Amino acid sequence: MSAITKYFQLDELHTNYKTEILAGFTTFISMAYILFVNPSVLGAAGMDKGAVFTATALASAIGCILMGVLARYPIATAPALGINAFFAYSVVIGMKVPWQTALAGVFVASVIFLLITIFKLREMIIDAIPSDLKFAISSGIGLFIAFLGLNDGGLIVANKSTVVGLGSLSVGTTWLTIFGLIITAILMVRKVPGAIFVGMVLTSLLGIATGLIDLPSSLIASALSLKPTFGVALMHVGDINTIQLAVVVLTFLLVTFFDTAGTLVGLAQQAGFMKDNKMPRVGKALMSDSTAMLAGSVLGTSPVGAYVESSAGIAVGGRSGITAVTTGVLFILGLFFSPLLTVVTTQVTAPALIIVGVLLAQSLKNINWTSLEIAIPSFLIVLGMPLTYSISDGIALGFIMYPITMIAAKRGKEVHPLMYVLFFVFIGFMWILNAQA
Repeated sequence: MSAITKYFQLDELHTNYKTEILAGFTTFISMAYILFVNPSVLGAAGMDKGAVFTATALASAIGCILMGVLARYPIATAPALGINAFFAYSVVIGMKVPWQTALAGVFVASVIFLLITIFKLREMIIDAIPSDLKFAISSGIGLFIAFLGLNDGGLIVANKSTVVGLGSLSVGTTWLTIFGLIITAILMVRKVPGAIFVGMVLTSLLGIATGLIDLPSSLIASALSLKPTFGVALMHVGDINTIQLAVVVLTFLLVTFFDTAGTLVGLAQQAGFMKDNKMPRVGKALMSDSTAMLAGSVLGTSPVGAYVESSAGIAVGGRSGITAVTTGVLFILGLFFSPLLTVVTTQVTAPALIIVGVLLAQSLKNINWTSLEIAIPSFLIVLGMPLTYSISDGIALGFIMYPITMIAAKRGKEVHPLMYVLFFVFIGFMWILNAQA
């Protein structure tokens, strides 16, 4: 046990097994929805929902355990939201590409991903990002996941007249979110240990007591077969033979690259891991999620990446890889306890996301707002993420503007050469996304 304690640096990180396991459980509860959302999204593309459920659980578990053991970070991975919708609705339904070929595209993108990770290109790019923009990414993710929480909980809804508006207060589930938000906020302010997790438990119990959350019909279910999707990507790699499909592969690559990079930086900022504007062991973290993406494509799911919901576990006190390993083990157990997961509705997780958004937004104070050449691109990142509903799009807006404002301020020589390269990469990236829209 002492060897494990030493390996995960529990004493140096001022944490313990109880806190780490609770943090891992909190992270899992916060992101368990992907087990149900991903099969629904990819099912629209004609994929077998049962196989996608199992592939989602296993790919998530592989990524979490690798991240925990190799990189020793409390960061969980799973098939990314947004890119799975691009897979199903834009590529398969919109472009009429068979899902088998689209899955092969994910495999090819993941191989490229792994190669550029091995050659440390991803690590170089992350190190080249200025500290102000890293703080902006962290803050932007905070606003983004708070917006997700407000929307999931029904407090903010779509509105044709004003784009978004206040949700209906006559809906019971919205009041469940309000209760969860109030009770979690009180617990956080009172500095109650595990406040976010306790808030989720109390919200679930209230939902069951009021009939807003249904009790599951059973506790245990057998794991669903992977046969319909396993290995399909490998058998259709030869189908990636057109310019259109090359663009699809490039889009999978770019979106996952910058979504994951932005998420890793934001979470590292929240947990206090950043040292001299660099993330220790970032190479191992990137290798972990690259490997998970490769495994996920073979199992039969859309690209895997680091999850912002990991911030819920970090907020509870998770600081070591044990948090991520715990989350990974729970994903495996989730294969057999799928009926029980239905108790944790979006209204239960919504308050946690909102509160964690507040914690991440505290990075705003570290941005140099007095220099417009820094403030403008930082602001575009922070505001761009929630308004475009995409971490990578928000990063793109800021990274395109950054060299322009720095040159205008006659500080062009201070810009890292890779940031100029990213300027052109993101212009191309935006053009590709616009062309596919």
